[in-house]
Amino acid sequence: MNEKIVVALTFASAVFALIFALILALKVMKFPEGTDLMKKISESIRKGANAYLKRQYRIVAVFFGVMFVLLGVMAIMNMITPFVPFAFLTGGVFSALSGFIGMKIATLSNARCANACRDELNRGLRVAFSAGSVMGFTVVGLGLLDISIWFFLLKFVFGLEAEAITGAMLTFGMGASSMALFARVGGGIFTKAADVGADLVGKVEAGIPEDDPRNPAVIADNVGDNVGDVAGMGADLYESYVGSIISACALGVAAFHGFSAMALPLLISALGVICSIIGTFFVKTKEGATQKQLLGALSRGTNFSAIVIAIASFPLVWFVLGKEYWPIYFAIFAGLIGGVLIGRATEYYTSDSYKPTKNLAATSETGTATIIIGGLSVGMLSTLLPIIIVSVCILVAYFVSGGASDASRGLYGIALAAVGMLSTLGITLATDAYGPIADNAGGIAQMAGLDEKVRERTDALDSLGNTTAATGKGFAIGSAALTALALMASYIDKVHTIEGGAEKIANLNITNPTVLIGLFIGACLPFVFAALTMNSVGRAAQSIVKEVRRQFKEIVGLMDGKADPDYAKCVDLCTKASLREMVLPTLVAVVVPIVVGMILGCSGVVGMLAGATVSGFLMAVYMSNSGGAWDNAKKYIEGGNHGGKGSDCHKAAVVGDTVGDPFKDTAGPSINILIKLLSMISIVFAALVVNFSIL
Repeated sequence: MNEKIVVALTFASAVFALIFALILALKVMKFPEGTDLMKKISESIRKGANAYLKRQYRIVAVFFGVMFVLLGVMAIMNMITPFVPFAFLTGGVFSALSGFIGMKIATLSNARCANACRDELNRGLRVAFSAGSVMGFTVVGLGLLDISIWFFLLKFVFGLEAEAITGAMLTFGMGASSMALFARVGGGIFTKAADVGADLVGKVEAGIPEDDPRNPAVIADNVGDNVGDVAGMGADLYESYVGSIISACALGVAAFHGFSAMALPLLISALGVICSIIGTFFVKTKEGATQKQLLGALSRGTNFSAIVIAIASFPLVWFVLGKEYWPIYFAIFAGLIGGVLIGRATEYYTSDSYKPTKNLAATSETGTATIIIGGLSVGMLSTLLPIIIVSVCILVAYFVSGGASDASRGLYGIALAAVGMLSTLGITLATDAYGPIADNAGGIAQMAGLDEKVRERTDALDSLGNTTAATGKGFAIGSAALTALALMASYIDKVHTIEGGAEKIANLNITNPTVLIGLFIGACLPFVFAALTMNSVGRAAQSIVKEVRRQFKEIVGLMDGKADPDYAKCVDLCTKASLREMVLPTLVAVVVPIVVGMILGCSGVVGMLAGATVSGFLMAVYMSNSGGAWDNAKKYIEGGNHGGKGSDCHKAAVVGDTVGDPFKDTAGPSINILIKLLSMISIVFAALVVNFSIL
């Protein structure tokens, strides 16, 4: 297929996605914000979120500056191409921009969603979903824009061949992964420190409602929803989306030695944009809708998009690769089906419409300990179905792509499965991103003293958001496993292209001590990483708990509603703590693959990547689903079950949810970035390891 046409179509779909995002943003902005008090609260949340991101980006800029210089030195030494440092920077900038734009629209739409819920549930859903769609289409638009611009420059300006192009483009995946990890970890620590502090002192100790304006941490909690669950998630899924496309392009070039195999993932992604846009028009509901009906409203849009891309991908494979390779279509189909099934499995274990979460809520009858034990059990058990789904997906993708006779084509098929899984990310991310907006809307409704009916509507949207967020995390983790496997294959190919590299990676047998040691180190990494991030949340939360207790004690008239709390103090504490705590986990992810490579060599790195992918996938699913189940068990009790709000069961569920918060919003979703960043770092520094490793 003509290269210029493919690049033009990819670029056009990127522009189309960004224009659609702009149209949706303008549509959301036409909705009124509500009362003056609602506007004031929304403005406070917006200022806090903007202040946090500005300080975070200043710290991240230092890291990117150091890495740019280091990569520049490697380019001077001819270890990498001179385009790599610049590709690394653009990946980071676009990843940050995805999160920033998503956060901007989220903080502008929260009061509008609350105000819309004063009229009807469907109106509130449309505001929140439209705002979430801005995030979804911004991510895919910027991702395809970055890829198409770089391909145009490298191919038509600098005249590089396909192998050199994909080699350079893999490194802006490293920039995106680095930025995503900072955003996810930093934002996750902020949001959960504020959430834990607000819940433990406000709901459990003081016995006041969630989002009560007397709680000093309530604004920080709402700010955290935006910097963690919106800005962090946007950067995260930008990295997942771009990483899957680039790894498929790289493996396609290695397998087919031509442009056609590289064109296919680009065209599938471009087509996915169109399908996602159409799917957004199918999302609507009615007043008084149940959780299943609300979930069905969102599912209509995502299912329609998945069906259309499934049908349209077949002729793409036929005409782009050639009719003799038509079975590769089933690799893409396997990825699509796998993504849907992982979402359904996650929904089953985390939604309060199903037995696991209902049974978990029932364990609160016997206290805090039993609900925590039950949540851990739900999360552990929930890993079984995703593992089976991903394993079947890998087998199907490998063998239908010709893996039995040509392993490189089988690996290309696996990479295409990841592309298929993420092809409709525009609408999938919209269903995820709308959750924090609905959550903020509920907080604003409570703080502004709106009618109880408004809070019931926002709570319904928020509870659905918890399920879709858990589903989105499962979806991202599943695609991360496939992408990490594809990147590991790209690493092996990269080492083979370096002089002397083939000898360094000749023995990948499990009995090779360096492979085995690397496997143990890699398997341990997600545990260490999760421990670091969980401890960070704990330390940051302690400072918030102490501050909230101090204000309740020292500010005269606060509990009677006659004095205002110092909201800014809690926002500032969360900002300082999260920015300080995010550095160590991120440095671990960057430094470990280089150190392992320098000591154990390339075979040790492969072992490390394999171990981290397997244990990281399991750990991420377990933590995300445990947290989601605890959260919705609490919501289920707040809906009037097991004694309702204020009961002993509710207090036990709040503690369970507090434990689950850093599980599902900090450590769990960060691990899927970790396993891909390890691969990206390994690929970029492969030449350094080949030339200077000890073993």
